[in-house]
Formats: sequence, C-alpha cells, structure tokens
Amino acid sequence: MPEIAAVIWDMDGVLADTAPHHLLAWQETFAKRGIKFTEADFKRGFGVRNDAIIKNTLGEQVTPEEIEAIAREKEATFRRIIGKDVKPLPGALELLKALDEGGIRMAIASSTTIENIHLIVGSLDIEKYLKAVITGHDVTEGKPSPQVFLLAAQRIGAEPKNCIVVEDAVAGVKAAKSAGMYCVAVSNSHPQEKLKQADLIVASLEMVTVKDLEELVRPP
Repeated sequence: MPEIAAVIWDMDGVLADTAPHHLLAWQETFAKRGIKFTEADFKRGFGVRNDAIIKNTLGEQVTPEEIEAIAREKEATFRRIIGKDVKPLPGALELLKALDEGGIRMAIASSTTIENIHLIVGSLDIEKYLKAVITGHDVTEGKPSPQVFLLAAQRIGAEPKNCIVVEDAVAGVKAAKSAGMYCVAVSNSHPQEKLKQADLIVASLEMVTVKDLEELVRPP
C-alpha cells in the first residue's frame, strides 16, 4: 500500500491564527496611501502572494519597486502587530507531534516571508518537526500555482502523489490539487463549500488523526 511520503503545511490560518493581524497590517499600510482596504478585500486575496494583493488593490500600473516597498512595510507592520501574540490553531500542534512520532516528513510551504515564518515557527516551537521551509520568494508564481508545493516535495525527496497538503485557503487547495497531491482543508478562513476541491474538509484539525491521513493515500 502507498504510504504518506510527506505532509506539507500551509502556515497562516492552519498552524497559527494570524488572519486578524494580517488584516490590520494591510489596512494600516494601505491607509497611509489613502486606500481603504476592507475585510472583503482581504478575504478575496486570502492565501495569495503580496504582489497579487497589491496589484489587485492599486492596479496594474503599480511598479515592481512600489510593490516591493509596500510588501516590506506590510510584513514589518504585521510582525509589530502580532508581537508575541502567536496562538496555535486547535489540533495543529498535536497533529504535528503525532506525525513526527510516526516518522512522517513535514515541510511548510507558505506564501508569506521567511521572517514571518521564523517568527511563527519560533513562537510555536515547531522547527524540530520540519525538514524544509518554502516561502513565496522561493518560487516565481504564487498559489494557486502548484510551484510552492512541488518545490517542498522536491526539497524533502517526496513523490507528489503521496504527499498531503494541509490548507485553509481556496487558492491553496487549488494549488495542492494542481500539484497532484492530496489535500486536507480546514475551514478556519473559508466556509466548507468553497473548499470542496479538497479530499477531506474539516472544521478543526482536532478532528484529524494520522490514521485519517493514511487512509487518504490508500487505494479504495
């Protein structure tokens, strides 16, 4: 029977509850430029890279230099806002520990920056579980492109067809399926009906066991 080659984790909204802090950071950053950024705007861009969010908000005329400056400012603002207030989402740490005890390789593949990942991973004390960390800057295309997940699988020597991605965003689920991977979607950020492309949809990772994940990769 095929075994789980690896579990690849998204970070924001899956491992840590960071959405409110990201929303405030975007609102503060855009407000300085006279732009009102609503919660609806935020939800539309959930899970995609900063450059896409900035282009969608400011228009295609925005220059690469402006995009880079705005993105840097926004992420620095996010880290200031969240500070030490990093909270794991229910069931995440327990599932990480159980997978590690089962000898299953794990990686993070996130659209965010390496500085944000270091902050969250360090605050949650989960670096010991990870074999690789992939950021949005490591690939040329953000989610829903599968690049970030395929690179994660490559870095840890895993076949995509035996990898499971844990996601909460619509773009992330699409990316996982485009990569030829299984996907567990947690409805922390989006209603379950929007995540229906996933192989397993749950309201919380408290509901997921290693056995549940093993059964995903077994043929019927």
